[in-house]
Amino acid sequence: MAFLGGTTERVKGSVLANELGSTSAFVAQVVGPLVKAGWVQSDPGPSGGYVNRVSLDELSVLDVIEVVDGVTDTGRCVVVDRLCDSESPCALHNAWSHARAELTKILGDMSLSDVAAGARL
Repeated sequence: MAFLGGTTERVKGSVLANELGSTSAFVAQVVGPLVKAGWVQSDPGPSGGYVNRVSLDELSVLDVIEVVDGVTDTGRCVVVDRLCDSESPCALHNAWSHARAELTKILGDMSLSDVAAGARL
């Protein structure tokens, strides 16, 4: 998203993969949810490619992570495969809850334009 937000031109999947040090197949897999969210336009064909459709100021890093990977805070325990809450906490429940809250706050407060500016330094 940060790379696409820096241009108004279509970017081929292979070019995007090269810029990210990845593969075209992985880029297509990751960009799919971004297209579905309406943040990226995907134009197929020889003259096609990907185009950013939103301002990078409108989206946080957490927004992108959750669109691609799903909800960050699922309530699942990090120790055993079960729900974990204050009613039946695991040994790491309090520490993990605080860490997760801090992480999601930081990622939610960081816009993609912040990431793009840092990437260009």
